[in-house]
Amino acid sequence: MPTLILVRHGRSTANTSGVLAGWTPGVSLDERGTAQAAALPGRLAGLPLSEVVASPLDRCQETVRPLLDARPGLPLHTDERIGECHYGDWSGRKLAELKDEPLMEVVQAHPSAAAFPGGESMRAMQTRAAEAVREWNARVERDHGADAVYLMCSHGDIIKSLVADALGLHLDLFQRISVEPCSVTAIRYTRLRPFLLRLGDTGDFASLAPREEPPTGDATVGGGAGAP
Repeated sequence: MPTLILVRHGRSTANTSGVLAGWTPGVSLDERGTAQAAALPGRLAGLPLSEVVASPLDRCQETVRPLLDARPGLPLHTDERIGECHYGDWSGRKLAELKDEPLMEVVQAHPSAAAFPGGESMRAMQTRAAEAVREWNARVERDHGADAVYLMCSHGDIIKSLVADALGLHLDLFQRISVEPCSVTAIRYTRLRPFLLRLGDTGDFASLAPREEPPTGDATVGGGAGAP
């Protein structure tokens, strides 16, 4: 079965402003995110990509654009199933405000029981994304062979849930996984089990340096902003 390259979108204006974007329209890459996207073709130059699949949201479409420009003829497919979690009434709100919501404790410690008001559950989010990957695996193998490599550009919580699925982790453990903006995660699927080959690889270790504000121990819903 194919190897899947998962790319989180580059840093967005919502990431830097501390807003939970969700499906809020008009959220684009910021200056750093644009530079991250521009560097993606070089980072992936050694990979014979057969297909590119992206979330319909602008920040993902913008992230893959330089890669598609560098590889004329590489097809782009848009799949809503790998779009961001539907955060419902939480969309567009500041993360600093949301941390005091009672639901946030559930999102952090028991996400399989978390359902966003006016949105979807985290369980449903993982299910739709995993179904999309399984369908694309079959399609890519059919059209390009079992050794094919293809790319999906998606969002932090989606990618974390797919990593958990590949590792056989319960969704309640997925908040222990971190993927930065424009990071590359690679999963090789086989008939019996997937293998996680890379996790959140940016090639930049700046985010590992101590921060002025110590970490809280909570996962950033939707994914963090990465290195400053």
